[in-house]
Amino acid sequence: METTQSDDNLKTIETEAVYLENTLLRVFGVLFCHDPKRARGRTGTIEINRGVTEKHITVRLDPEYAQPGPFAHKVAMAVIRKQSRFGSPAQKQISFSQRELMRLTGRKTWGGRDSEELIRALRQIQYAHILAKFKKDDRFVEHDFSIFNEVMIERRNSATDPIAACTVIVADPIIQSLNDHHFTCLNHVLMQQLSSVASAFYMRLFYHFSIPFDGKHLNRVSFKKRYDDICLEWLGGLTVLKYRSDIRDQLSGHLDHLVEVGFLRSYDISPAETREGFVVEFRPGTRFASDYQTFYVRRRQGDFQFNFHDENQAMGEPHQVAYLFVEKRTGQKREGIPYVSSRDVETAKELLRSVPLDQIGDFLDFALSEARRTRFDLQTLGGVKQYLNSYFQASDRRASEKAKALAKLAQEAEEQLKSDYAAYLRTAAGKLLESRPAHERAAIEDLARTKARPPVGGTGFLSNTLYELERTRLTIDRYPGNVLSFDEWKERAAC
Repeated sequence: METTQSDDNLKTIETEAVYLENTLLRVFGVLFCHDPKRARGRTGTIEINRGVTEKHITVRLDPEYAQPGPFAHKVAMAVIRKQSRFGSPAQKQISFSQRELMRLTGRKTWGGRDSEELIRALRQIQYAHILAKFKKDDRFVEHDFSIFNEVMIERRNSATDPIAACTVIVADPIIQSLNDHHFTCLNHVLMQQLSSVASAFYMRLFYHFSIPFDGKHLNRVSFKKRYDDICLEWLGGLTVLKYRSDIRDQLSGHLDHLVEVGFLRSYDISPAETREGFVVEFRPGTRFASDYQTFYVRRRQGDFQFNFHDENQAMGEPHQVAYLFVEKRTGQKREGIPYVSSRDVETAKELLRSVPLDQIGDFLDFALSEARRTRFDLQTLGGVKQYLNSYFQASDRRASEKAKALAKLAQEAEEQLKSDYAAYLRTAAGKLLESRPAHERAAIEDLARTKARPPVGGTGFLSNTLYELERTRLTIDRYPGNVLSFDEWKERAAC
């Protein structure tokens, strides 16, 4: 079967670059099942490309949340899209306001059911563990990770309130690989028009078309893949059908849409030549060529960049502070905290105006310690504000004590240097004097004894000490340039 689309019917489509890390591109094909019913009942381990070192992927699905489905795929792409808009370097902390969440889910209203559907999708992604290799320089490094390291949820007051905002922390291997420019550029505007299955086809085919395309000879580019491998590796375990007519019913609606928008010129489903089954051959259309020129020839990553710092201060950092307070107050691990309240998030914003994020943990420890000392049961983050003044006073005292301690250490270090240099001078002067003729040595030693006579009542030890000091000084004065100065010695000692 072959379907084509003439260029005359193509519509003009705007572009917006999404930067999808290359290993994550392959992981998405395994992790997200585009059959919602099949996804809900699927747990265990999925493994592809065993024996192929660079392409081997293992996905361990969470037994409670099962396999992420089409909606979870949409959520993941929303995170990737927003991360892309921040530009380079790649940001690992991505926050969403309630308004963004509504757009994300395509809802005009926002209620508890929508929230729970979103939380389930986020948890499905967070609790699925991936074993895959990322390219690092000229080698591949294996990582065991979750795409989302952390998910922080904000609700207005109670566990039944809809989500007010959330923050997602993206895994480090993905961030590192993005910063090393191992990514594929995709057109988010086009993807928004596609079904979940068509979007999955688009993502993989754009990558495979881009490799052989030279920017000029589009008719020479095509890509073939077995149908059963497509179901497993691109569509997350979509049911493999036996007959071509059934396969056509299963896929043609999605692939025809890709033809309609001009991304595909044509596709063909034909029997495999080597073993039983079918092969699908894809040929790129002018929409692919246009986006390729935009993203790979004229691409400027900064085009989509906006102020990450402001948004991070508005949502991401306050979420971290609110979660950290619950962790320290209850002893719970972060993944066991279901949500934080909007009231605590607002308080966190106030605290961050006075206490930098890197000191907030120290402040919370201080406040909780003071509360325990007075037997005050802190339940909300608002309760810690009363300890700000005493924390600053204690901080000033600690800073003063630390400065004094550092000054004392510096003084002791300087005195030790001087003592070591004096020992060096005695040794160097002694060797220098030994190298001189006997009559020169005798003259210096006699003069040193004369100058080192102890005062009346002095001890022999004092006389010997003064003698050594005078002999060292006289030797250095008599033969200048043969002994290192203090600064020269210190520089050499540092080396």
